[in-house]
Amino acid sequence: MAAYKILFGLPFLIVIFICKWRKRHSSMYENIENYLEQNHLTPIRYSYKEIKKMTGSFKEKLGEGGFGSVFKAKLRSGPSVAIKMLGKAKGNGQDFINEVATIGRIHQQNVVQLIGFCVSGSKRALVYEFMPNGSLDKFIFSGNENTDFSYEKIYKISIGVARGIAYLHHGCEMQILHFDIKPHKILLDENFIPKVSDFGLAKLYPIDNSLVTMTKARGTIGYMAPELFYNNIGGISNKADVYSFGMLLMEMARKRKNLNPNAEHSSQLYFPLWIYDHIREEEDIDIKDLSEEEKLIVKKMIIIALWCIQLKPKDRPSMNRVVEMLEEDIEDLEIPPKPTLYPNEMILEDQTTSSI
Repeated sequence: MAAYKILFGLPFLIVIFICKWRKRHSSMYENIENYLEQNHLTPIRYSYKEIKKMTGSFKEKLGEGGFGSVFKAKLRSGPSVAIKMLGKAKGNGQDFINEVATIGRIHQQNVVQLIGFCVSGSKRALVYEFMPNGSLDKFIFSGNENTDFSYEKIYKISIGVARGIAYLHHGCEMQILHFDIKPHKILLDENFIPKVSDFGLAKLYPIDNSLVTMTKARGTIGYMAPELFYNNIGGISNKADVYSFGMLLMEMARKRKNLNPNAEHSSQLYFPLWIYDHIREEEDIDIKDLSEEEKLIVKKMIIIALWCIQLKPKDRPSMNRVVEMLEEDIEDLEIPPKPTLYPNEMILEDQTTSSI
């Protein structure tokens, strides 16, 4: 009798499982379609067969990360594209919907363009414009003195990135908070025009929302704003992206990571704190073989970065103001207060100032 129940019950369970699986993926696709229709967005929907054909059966891999893998592909009309094949979906594909919803509405020179997407069973893909020069990190962290990659070029790239983030914050009908600005997320086209990419962690908020609510910290250690860890210094807002941009700008200015575990002196371990004293005392910036013009460019970028990484969000400039600062003469820039790493450092400084 038991064998009879197992024999006839098992197919029934399999049918239920298949129905639930289809319903889940169908629901995910309907969510995406509904969102695109309601918001008048026009990314193209591709079948998995088309995706496979475009990539030549996933022949040329461009990169890989926690999200999945990126492949080079070609549209039927000729242009090359990058196709991101996403890994396992979370929350009924909410991470996927999030990226399509966020980037599908944007057409701006310094934000990567979403061309289309694919939802086919468990297969999900995003089709982007192709960036032949890859990501910024390979140029600023290579360790090689690339003469073609001058400080003038780095400076122009920094302005482009700032404009892209400013557009996300102030140029759309909804403000878009990226939450993961770092060199690896800045892509470069054939003319080295930078484009902000990868909106998997991004959030959309009404343009008049100054503060946002979040259930958990998001981003990459070393670029994450302190208010994502400490709730006593200010609420979470678009100033979190300003902080991340400041950390990125600091790394661009010296072509190295901000944290240097191989530093000879403990004072040099964390570059932003070390460089502040040099800037304040108007000492030379310790970067080899710089012309006087390049030294001014680097100094300007560092001063702006120091404004962006102020501990309290209210003390940081908006991204619109950051763009203005980058386009101003260095003589017009004020030296910011010394950045602090932790809220208790800020309290100690306040108490010392009060006693004085």
